Amino acid sequence: MGVTRTPRGAWIEQGLEALAAAGPEAVRIEVLAQALGVSKGGFYGYFRNRDALLTEMLDTWEREAAEAVIEEVEGTGGDARTRLDRLFTITAAPEGPARGVEVELAVRDWARRDESVAERLRRVDNRRMEYLRSLFGSFCASAEEVELRCMLTFALRLGGHLIAADHAGFSRVEVMELARRRLLA
Repeated sequence: MGVTRTPRGAWIEQGLEALAAAGPEAVRIEVLAQALGVSKGGFYGYFRNRDALLTEMLDTWEREAAEAVIEEVEGTGGDARTRLDRLFTITAAPEGPARGVEVELAVRDWARRDESVAERLRRVDNRRMEYLRSLFGSFCASAEEVELRCMLTFALRLGGHLIAADHAGFSRVEVMELARRRLLA
């Protein structure tokens, strides 16, 4: 019976979890191997070096955080409001480490210090905004309204997790639902 290899995806997922927890400096082969309960030798069967892993982690994040979400939203059809509502649901309860807000914030922080990561982040953000524009543009009368709703949607997704304020008698869930209804009106 042969030895079972740790799947390539497990290394990437563990790397994304380390990135989310403590930034790119925390993505260390030895630490990932320990977290996976394997030796680091298996790492080199998949990746040339740590930089190759970091690149594949960003590739995975880019695919999962943008294209896979869009494909999931588009997969079941519906009008633009229905698809936006589905998008809000998917991004409110992300599945997998590549879609979580923790990784999103870690990538954004990393992009402040690494121009290649910043370029990738711009590409992802532009793709997301392009998609939002296509949806809001189908029922908003003006370009200004489309851009406003896109920016508010994006800001809620990213900034909502950073705000610690109370909501004057409303729960966070209630406020987010109010925002959702307003954006879809």
